[in-house]
Amino acid sequence: MPQKVRGVVAHKKGEPVSVETIIVPDPGPGEAVVTVQACGVCHTDLHYREGGINDEFPFLLGHEAAGIVEAVGEGVTDVAPGDYVILNWRAVCGTCRACRRGEPWYCFNTHNAAQKMTLESSQELTPALGIGAFVEKTLVHAGQCTKVNPAAKPEAAGLLGCGVMAGIGAAINTGGVGRGDSIAVIGCGGVGDAAIAGAKLAGATTIIAIDMDDRKLEWAREFGATHTVNAKQQDVVEAVRALTDGNGANVVVDAVGRPETFKQAFYARDLAGTAVLVGVPTPDMTIDLPLIDVFGRGGATKSSWYGDCLPSRDFPMLIDQFLLGRLPLDKFVSETIPLDGVEAAFEKMHKGEVLRSVVLF
Repeated sequence: MPQKVRGVVAHKKGEPVSVETIIVPDPGPGEAVVTVQACGVCHTDLHYREGGINDEFPFLLGHEAAGIVEAVGEGVTDVAPGDYVILNWRAVCGTCRACRRGEPWYCFNTHNAAQKMTLESSQELTPALGIGAFVEKTLVHAGQCTKVNPAAKPEAAGLLGCGVMAGIGAAINTGGVGRGDSIAVIGCGGVGDAAIAGAKLAGATTIIAIDMDDRKLEWAREFGATHTVNAKQQDVVEAVRALTDGNGANVVVDAVGRPETFKQAFYARDLAGTAVLVGVPTPDMTIDLPLIDVFGRGGATKSSWYGDCLPSRDFPMLIDQFLLGRLPLDKFVSETIPLDGVEAAFEKMHKGEVLRSVVLF
């Protein structure tokens, strides 16, 4: 039977969110109902509320979540009731051209639940990133559920569902950071600090954190930064070169996503180094680079979607590293909040006062 639960809904562009009664249907073929235990407050949720993703209001917000599978629909074999899972928004199809060529992290046909959750009025909701997890129970495609070790507390584990995975993956998967490498990370919020933590996990020896806020630079040191650069006080490109024997870093990650920061990333990398864009730009932004520099510097410029992750491969491994004490996922949790604290958490996030507020159910 359909269930009534509480969830956070954005009804109109720019208006405060509200806690509403949500109707969650029984799972159909290929679907699962998950009891949500924790869900992080991500910038993407704020983008949805502000109409920055699309205008398919009302939105059921939330997507960085961990919980327990309650029920599954027909044909589901990878997860079962009682499984502890992290939700992901890249449930790969296995049949598109990217999947067929062995690159499922680029899947062009990812799965979402076929049924819709609704308000009591029967109005259909658009779940954020196909998940909608600021809710006591949510309906997802079973492929969006990735089983991990249940020893990991949900407020930390769930963060792999979006921002932390994006940052770790930008460094390791997209940037290819490895032992002995140097990396510079521009922007030390949650995604940037995750890139720093990922670089440390991968064995990078020079890890340069760049931001305009000294408080954030101190946070970056806690995640493994060996050097910090305040972009208000120093020329970023020259500072990175000075810390890398005049060469530039092997990898530079732009976790801000602005033309000026991407230019810094492009020029702060070593010849034949890699610049990675993981910060999300707005549609109006453009960049102007001399083509001779693009040619002459060699190397690569890459964008990183969700850290180019494959949840079934990456989530269990990273949870194991967390449980071994090698990846400080719990340090990203600035505070835990109730379901009705999401609007206040958006304000704290906007002011840069937290890395992650996490709704704990």
